[in-house]
Amino acid sequence: MKIFVTGGGTAGHVLPALAIATALRQRGHDVHLVGSERGIEARLVPEAGFEQTLLPGRGIARSVSPAALRANAGAVVGLIRAVLAAISLVRRHRPAAVVAVGGYASVAAGVAAVLWRVPIIVHEQNAVPGAANRLLARFAARSATSFPDTDLPRAEVVGNPVRAELFDAEHRDRPDGRAQLLVFGGSLGALSINRATLAAVERWHDRSDLAVHHVIGRRDWPTLDRPADTGALVYEAVEYEDDMPAQLARADLVVCRGGSGTLFELAATGRPAVIVPSLVTTGGQQVANAERVAATGGAVVVRDDELDGDRLVAEVDALLADPDRLSAMSDQVSSLATPDAADRVAALVEEHARAR
Repeated sequence: MKIFVTGGGTAGHVLPALAIATALRQRGHDVHLVGSERGIEARLVPEAGFEQTLLPGRGIARSVSPAALRANAGAVVGLIRAVLAAISLVRRHRPAAVVAVGGYASVAAGVAAVLWRVPIIVHEQNAVPGAANRLLARFAARSATSFPDTDLPRAEVVGNPVRAELFDAEHRDRPDGRAQLLVFGGSLGALSINRATLAAVERWHDRSDLAVHHVIGRRDWPTLDRPADTGALVYEAVEYEDDMPAQLARADLVVCRGGSGTLFELAATGRPAVIVPSLVTTGGQQVANAERVAATGGAVVVRDDELDGDRLVAEVDALLADPDRLSAMSDQVSSLATPDAADRVAALVEEHARAR
C-alpha cells in the first residue's frame, strides 16, 4: 500500500517518523514522507533513503507581540499554500493511510487526508499532546501514544520508536575504572545545563574517579569558554555527538533535557538520569515527560530554574555514591522501553488502511 508519514520540524518528530516509515517499508509498503521546507527533515529523510515532499510555510508563533503577529500573518498564508499543495499531493497519490507524528507539516497533510477521506493514525511522542496532534486526533482512526495517560481520543499506548541499535547498547565500563557522566541538552544545547556543568567541573577538579562527556550543542559552542585545566578530572567537551548509542553505553549516569525521544533512549539503554526539563515547551511537555519517568523511579527531576553548579554536584555525587540505587534506577527506567513501538504503529496503519 501507499502510505504517507507526515510531520517534522525537529528531531523529536522526525526520528520517530523515520522509524515508523522503516517499519512500514520492511512490511512491503511504499512509504512517502511529507515534511516542511524549514524542518530538519529536509536533511534527515533523504539520508535515510525515503522519497519526500516538502511543504511551504512555517508554524504559528505563540505570542501576541507585534513582530509575532506580523510573522503569523505570513504563516497563515503559508499554511493555506501548504494545505493546497497537500490536497493536490493526496489526490495524486491516493495513499491508503496517513501517519501524523506532529509538527507543522502534519496539519496540512492531515487536512488533505480528511478531505479525501484517507484514514489518519496519529502518533504522539509526549505525555502532553502537541497542538497539531490534538487537532488531527479528532478525525483520526486511532491515536498511538507513548505514555499511558496521554489525553487523546481512541488512544492506544505503543511507546516512542527509537533507533534499534540502542537496545543492543550494553553497558561498557571505562578501562580506568572512572564513573562516566554523560551530559547533553539536544543538538542546539541547553544553556542552563551547560553553565551548571562548567561550574560543576570546577568543583570536581580533584576527582580522579570521574569522567565527564559534555555535549555542548551548536548554539552554545561558540560562546561558552571550556576549562583549559580540569586537574584530575577527565573532561571531554564536544559540539555535537555523532555516536550517542556508544556514549549511552558507557554512561553510568546521564544529565539531560526531558524530550520524549531522549527519555525513551534512556529507557532503551537502561540509563538512570538527572532530568532538567525545559520550562518553555508547549503545554509543559518536557515537565510532564520527566515526571512520568521519575514516577517509575528511573530518574531524578530538577527544575530548570533551580539548576546551578552546586545543585548539579549534589545530585550527581549522591547518585554516583550509591551503586545500588543506580542499579535499581536502571531497572526501573527500562520498564518504559518499547522496542516494538514502530511495528505497533505499522500494525495500526495496516488495520485501518485495510478496513478502508
